[in-house]
This record gives sequence, structure tokens and C-alpha cells, in this order.
Amino acid sequence: MNPWPRFSSLWHTTSMPTLTLGDFELSIFSDGIYPLDGGAFFGVIPKIMWSRKAAADEKNYVQAGLNSLLIRTGKKNILVETGMGNKLSERMVKFYGQPAKLLSNLATAGVAPEDIDIVINTHLHFDHCGWNTVRGQDGKIVPTFPRAKYYAPEGEWQYARRPSDRDAISYIPDNYDPLVQSGQMTLLKGGEEIVPGISVKTFPGHTAHMQAVIVEGGGRTACYISDLIPTTSHIDLTWGMAFDLYPLQTIESKKLYYAKAIAEKWLTVFTHDPKTPWAYVEKDELGKMVAKGA
Repeated sequence: MNPWPRFSSLWHTTSMPTLTLGDFELSIFSDGIYPLDGGAFFGVIPKIMWSRKAAADEKNYVQAGLNSLLIRTGKKNILVETGMGNKLSERMVKFYGQPAKLLSNLATAGVAPEDIDIVINTHLHFDHCGWNTVRGQDGKIVPTFPRAKYYAPEGEWQYARRPSDRDAISYIPDNYDPLVQSGQMTLLKGGEEIVPGISVKTFPGHTAHMQAVIVEGGGRTACYISDLIPTTSHIDLTWGMAFDLYPLQTIESKKLYYAKAIAEKWLTVFTHDPKTPWAYVEKDELGKMVAKGA
């Protein structure tokens, strides 16, 4: 059931945004939208402020997107993030629904699971790596993308093995442990180049080891910044989420990111924005952060 039927005309129901970056073709594919508590989404920001940017329903839920980035290099198909997937518990479905649209949206564009060569997870929260695996008819967990080499931050995986009581619900071991055990998932230290022109960089704050994915081609740069800046409504330095484990580090990481991204006109890809999957972040004449469409 779609918890947001009145938003049926959002971009991901009609087309998948695509642009070229040198030799790379970048496309956004959605796993759908889901309801998220507005207070959790915006943390300490008062509702009187965040409600101007994100409409809430009578239960205080706002809409959140699940945006994955497909990078076609000409030789490989690289998928950044795999959404929420279809393995949530009944309890979690009551909170979030289970849109599970990624595979069907990829299929509409002629992309089969076997076509994916590389999967990159920025971190291992359930809404970022849910389609890493699926449950087979025999109940066994198997890779959704059988040919793919998976990558995720090593520090994130180590933490996920013993998460705090505060965020244990965010981790579902079936999304990654079988891949690590089989050797199909490579654990990253941070800073590695995955293929020429595509690398990862650690931006702590949301979690201690979350990594952004940076794509450089044709003299231009795009960055899947993940939950450091989940939507265009979070571009202000101090607008974070209640889910951020280290909110002061989130601010410092944003400063480091903007020092490069604004000066060099990087395209920022937003993981949870249901309306604007990517944009250029700039400062206006008053020094306020604004998002300019790609």
C-alpha cells in the first residue's frame, strides 16, 4: 500500500532523471517513498521552521525518498545504494511501509539484476542496503545482484555487529553478513578508488564511518553524499536529523564537503529527497545555502 497516494505524480513514478558526466551516464532509480516522523527527520529544528520545507500529515509524518544512483561507465554498471528492499519485519512495515520499487524501476529501464557489476553502500542502515540480498524460495538469503562485487565501509560493518541500543533497529544483518562471509562484499577503509573516476570518502556524523561516493568525469564532479545531506531541506549547516549519532561532526563534515562542492560546482545527489534527486548547492547573496536544479 502506498502511504502517500496524493504524491503519485512525483518524479520517480514518471521518469528516471539521467545526465552525462564525461564518459559516465548517471541515472536516479527510486525504491519508492515512505513515511518518516518529521521530528526525527529534522532533529532539533522546530516544526514551525521545517514544516515550511516539508509538508506533514496529521500524524506528523513527512515523505522521504529512497534514491539509488546507477552509474554506467561504458564497461560496468555501478549501483550506489539499494534502498529499503523487501525483507522488513512486520513491526518495521507498520512504521515505514515497504515500497520495494527498485527492481521494478530498474527493469522498466531494461536493467536486470544480472546487469549490475558493482554495488556500493555508503553505510549499512536498512534503508540503504535492503536490496543487497533477497530471501529465496527455500528461505535462504542470496545476493540480489548475483554477478556484482559489493563494497561497504569496514568500520560501519564492525559497528553493525555490535550497535548501540539506540540504533540497533537500523541494522538488518541479512543485508550484508552473508555477502561478507562469502567474500562477495569488500570492506573499505575510506578513500579508495573503486574504478577509475569513482571513489569513496568518509564523512562522519550520521554514523562514524559513512562514506560518500564521488564521480569525476569530463572535468565535472557529482557526489552521492548520502545521509550527511539527505534532502535539499537539510542543506543548511545546522539542519541535521535526530538519527545522526554525532551531530556536531555532521556540521563539520558539511563544512568540509561544501568547501569543495560549492567552490568546484559539484552536483550533489540526495538520498532521501522525494522531489529533487540532485542539485547544485550554492550560497546566495546573503550567504544562505540554496539548491539549484541540475
